[in-house]
Amino acid sequence: MVLVGLFTACTDLKDKAYTSIIASQFNPTASDLASLKGAAYSNWRFILLDWDGLWRAQELTADQQVIPGRPNGWVDGGVYRRLHEHKWTAEEGVVVQTWNRTYAGITNCNRVIYQIESGIIPIVGEDKEATLAELKVLRASYYYILMDMYGNVPVVTQFDLPDGFLPDQSTRKQVYDFVVKEIEENVSKLSTKNDVSTYGTFNQWAAYSLLAKIYLNAEVYSGTAQWQKAIDAADKVINSGAGFVLEANQKNVFVTENQNSREIIWALPLDAIYTNNWNAFDLHMQSLSPENQATYNLKSAPWGGMSAIPQFISSYDVDDERMKANWIQGQQYSSTGQELICGMGGFKDKPLNYINEVPSIEYGESVHGLRLGKFEIAMGSDVQLSNDFPVFRFADILMIKAECLLRLGRDVEAAALVTQVRQRAFRNAPAKAVVTGAELRGPSVYSYGRRDINSTTMEGGADIPFGRFLDELGWEFDQEGRRRQDLIRFGVFSKKSWFSHNATGDTNKHLFPIPTVELNKNNKLKQNPGY
Repeated sequence: MVLVGLFTACTDLKDKAYTSIIASQFNPTASDLASLKGAAYSNWRFILLDWDGLWRAQELTADQQVIPGRPNGWVDGGVYRRLHEHKWTAEEGVVVQTWNRTYAGITNCNRVIYQIESGIIPIVGEDKEATLAELKVLRASYYYILMDMYGNVPVVTQFDLPDGFLPDQSTRKQVYDFVVKEIEENVSKLSTKNDVSTYGTFNQWAAYSLLAKIYLNAEVYSGTAQWQKAIDAADKVINSGAGFVLEANQKNVFVTENQNSREIIWALPLDAIYTNNWNAFDLHMQSLSPENQATYNLKSAPWGGMSAIPQFISSYDVDDERMKANWIQGQQYSSTGQELICGMGGFKDKPLNYINEVPSIEYGESVHGLRLGKFEIAMGSDVQLSNDFPVFRFADILMIKAECLLRLGRDVEAAALVTQVRQRAFRNAPAKAVVTGAELRGPSVYSYGRRDINSTTMEGGADIPFGRFLDELGWEFDQEGRRRQDLIRFGVFSKKSWFSHNATGDTNKHLFPIPTVELNKNNKLKQNPGY
């Protein structure tokens, strides 16, 4: 897997006291730079994919995935139910762990920046300028996570801080201004290459993708929309000449050996041989039933929890190939073709046949709910998958531009881009790939409302501005750790009910709380409203 060295090198960096290196004993060459930056990059994977990380915060609070109680557990003190019902606390794992892991990434960036600027790591000339620029953009990407999740957080850019230092809290707008400034001031110093040497790192095109994403959400973060600026940043990538294209088959982006995908702009490189901590990338284990071990000859039996919310699955067009490609459904078989049988619960000794039904957040049997399958599950996989995780891909850039064009009234241009993305999903029904601006401005087809055995309400999606465009984002980017952010931008997150979740109207829940443990450590921090 490409760039394994960058992400495995972080272990070495943590074990060596680089703050005490004598310059005469360490003369780095260009080939050393990836390893020096490795510790600073590795935190992105911990933040996004480790247990109780950013992926869960973005997906399990939204309208596509859920973890109901199962015959083998998954109640876990009600944590998944609290996420689904928007009743989380300042002590939740996703709240505490995302904060801790993200600030660990910032600290790693600050440390390496300090070591370079102070001469402890003696890099000079163009290498020094480019490396510092890259680390500052990487640090900005961590602050983007904090800005999105918590809003009002301390901005710390120094490593050599005095004992007992307590940082001041910045407003979300101040964090937004800092992040934008850091990216815009450093992007031109980054590499324009798009090859093995830049894979998994911030080159110019990854940085412009991050900037486009931030401008897309600028109204949420700062109070002022920046649709044209998002288009301008997206156009930098589209017109880069760096070779980014849509894959002919969306699945090619998510196969095990996906490092050569021309759709990927920035990915987190993963390889189960090297990235082998227990929960490094285990969505298949969290979703498949234990019996599916025989389907993929897995080294361990899966744990059988997470599934799709039925309302979301029902929103797909029947000819949309993404529904079958991304969701594991129907009768399950072993790798040798034998029909699998449920081994527990109320369906014990009956066929393991995944259906688009889940009774409630309180419980679901082994057959209930389609399972996550967007990322290829290689035969013989361990608890960790080896697929690289695409954080930014070309389809995202096209859809960012399309959304902003639509919001600026340039419907024809927006519809052309959405049609371009849809075409590969409707190869057997090409006429259905074509959408109009009027359709994209129209209602969502998601049938919102409570929909479990305890309650049924009918809210629909007719009152969602640009609701059909929100649907398009859901169908293209499911399982990619972003749905909460999109629902907030479209005004749905706190205003609609789905499955066992009741709409609360509480926009305070657009931000997570500052962890209680952090408030106790720093009296300069003030809790977010509503907590």
